[in-house]
Amino acid sequence: MTRRLLLLPRRRFVRRFARSAWGAALAFGLALLGTTAPAGSRPEPPAASLTPNPDFEADGDGRPDGWASLPEGGSWSVEDGNRFLRLTSSKPGETVMFYQELAVPEGVEALKLSWRQRVTGLAVGRQPWFDARIMMEFLDASREKVSPGPPAPSSRKDTDGWVEREVEFLVPAGARTLKFMPSLLQVEAGTFDLDEVALRPVDPGPIREALDRKTAARHAQLQAEAEKRRAKAAVRLAEQGTLLSNGDFETPDPKNGDRPDDWGLPKAGGSWFTEDGNRFLRLTVPKPGAMVMVYRTFDIPADVRALELSWRQRVTDLKTGEAPWHDARILMEYQGIDGKKLSGSPSPAYTQKDTDGWVEKTKRFLVPEEALTLVLMPCLFEAKAGTFDLDDLVLKPTDPEPLRIAAERREAERRARDVPPEEPQRENWPSELRVVGNRLHDAAGNEVWLQGVNAGGLETLPADRQVVKSVVVAIDEWKSNCVRVPIKESFWYGESVYQKDGGEEYRGIVDQIITLAANRGAYVAIDLHRFRAPKPEHAAFWKDFAEEYQDHPAVLFDVFNEPHGLTWEVWRDGGWVGLPEGADEATFLSDEEKRANNAFKSVGMQGLVDAVRSTGAKNVIIASGMFYANDLTGVVKGYALDDPDGHGIMYAWHTYNWHPGWERILPVAEKYPIFVGECGADVKKMSFVPAEDQEDPYTWVPDMLGFIQQHRLNWTGWCLHPRASPVMISDWSYTPTPYWGAFAKRALAGERFEAKKLR
Repeated sequence: MTRRLLLLPRRRFVRRFARSAWGAALAFGLALLGTTAPAGSRPEPPAASLTPNPDFEADGDGRPDGWASLPEGGSWSVEDGNRFLRLTSSKPGETVMFYQELAVPEGVEALKLSWRQRVTGLAVGRQPWFDARIMMEFLDASREKVSPGPPAPSSRKDTDGWVEREVEFLVPAGARTLKFMPSLLQVEAGTFDLDEVALRPVDPGPIREALDRKTAARHAQLQAEAEKRRAKAAVRLAEQGTLLSNGDFETPDPKNGDRPDDWGLPKAGGSWFTEDGNRFLRLTVPKPGAMVMVYRTFDIPADVRALELSWRQRVTDLKTGEAPWHDARILMEYQGIDGKKLSGSPSPAYTQKDTDGWVEKTKRFLVPEEALTLVLMPCLFEAKAGTFDLDDLVLKPTDPEPLRIAAERREAERRARDVPPEEPQRENWPSELRVVGNRLHDAAGNEVWLQGVNAGGLETLPADRQVVKSVVVAIDEWKSNCVRVPIKESFWYGESVYQKDGGEEYRGIVDQIITLAANRGAYVAIDLHRFRAPKPEHAAFWKDFAEEYQDHPAVLFDVFNEPHGLTWEVWRDGGWVGLPEGADEATFLSDEEKRANNAFKSVGMQGLVDAVRSTGAKNVIIASGMFYANDLTGVVKGYALDDPDGHGIMYAWHTYNWHPGWERILPVAEKYPIFVGECGADVKKMSFVPAEDQEDPYTWVPDMLGFIQQHRLNWTGWCLHPRASPVMISDWSYTPTPYWGAFAKRALAGERFEAKKLR
């Protein structure tokens, strides 16, 4: 023992001696002597270290007790009888990291980490943080990261032998574990030695005070710099009329005439293009899924509270990517005086289809008071292919008041959207329906006439909860006794890029809708909102759905939205589905969705009926006709569906203000109940129908409602959504549109209309 202690450095000898029996006795005697000294004559002893075996000397199994296994590049080295941790870089760019988790006792609010280190032969990496450093991170009891984390003390140069270092930091609320990770982080070469690693609780007061002083000083400095930058931006705006200099790209860089002044060199896929003497920015996808972006920042004057961005753009040969947002877009974000991103950044301006040559665009948005900088990022965001040309960008102040009013309205609508969930109130549920001749009857034999609206949204976005509010409004305020709710089977199973829960939330929304409607005595027609022809996956969905809601008295199964491009044999019995013939009204489908609707074997509408009935469900089934549900003539020509075991089939007819031939529905209506699942007219012309073929809603709507009432057709108007044309409402305050929604709401309230002429 004596020989080994004599080989240790003096401070290690003292520490070893203090831990020996003689040292403990001496320390006890000194402590007794110390009790006679005046109060405050000696410092408080340091708290016990939270690190096990801080000097790495206690050894029971070949490695220091309490410490984790070594990583590749790590070793327990001994020098002059002293053991320490050594991390050595074996190849350039590699990370060598030692990982240890340390428990943080409850109630500890601040910690001090002290250690000795020696850095030799260090060649740092390409990034400023590729060096020798101690990284640390807090975890809570559930092992989630807790912020703010400790600093990462680093070294970018060799030390002059062993040096002592320490760092103090606060412990965030909820932290239970400290991840201790000394490392050589992607360095080119070097050795990092550590010893006497101690972690001790300390008084948080001085740390907080120092942090507050530092924060206040830093904030004052940033404020002063921000005022100067805002003033410069105001001068630029006054001189140029825009915050975005050289937005037409015509002024060349004085040092490099091949690029515009104030614009950098675009990365792969970007170029400055000239056409007919005009220079503009061109972004082109170099390979599918690549990100092509240009990045610029603009400071904002102090008194600006809203901005208007205007530009010209041309999009050609665009093929969107895997996610809905993989398209041509202009991303924007605000940064504060500290350079960090702020919440409330403008929504992107995006394009998912080619433009007809150059088009002019404008976007207006509010500026948060704390915003100093706007970041502008035109990009092709992981698109598969395409070219995005931009020119004549102008960024200038605009009146914030209309934008504030619109934002306040959206917030009020958001608050009003929330509908509390309800437990099933079966005593209020409607009676189960069945087909009797060409009518619907309830269980008591009374005729039921279904009238209502479509509550759209869940066929487009899986987390759309506005539809829940729409269902309640449709029943409580618009007096609907039936609401048609479009859905998608892929959302039901959680297959959207927006979903991470396997469809659990989506199925919960649908179930909430059904319960809310049933509690109000109304019916829900669940519409599988698909096009062309039923597929095997649609039959599988209906088996799942029917098992869940079989014989629920409020639920009707609208098994397939709009078949088209088929023979009546394939419509009924299934078969091969090739390329569609004739007009294609599905312009709202992507090219990928249209391709998926070709070249497959359909199960036919009968296959969907059989799938439902195989579960034992007897719910009334709604079956849409051909040509986007506008043609039901085949039903009375031998192609009616078989339903020997259920409560019957109601046939769906969809008609809009460009569809003639109303009288063709009458022979079908004489034999079967008809469900006008979609109908309506809009002052906005549909792009896929010649404008002259689209009748004025003010003449078409009253006649159609009169026709429906005259023949007592069941109906749900399209659509109780301000962006799903033909729109019945103009906003999420459910204001009826005067040309369609107002008429429909009056009809639902009982007003009679006259069908002055057929179409």
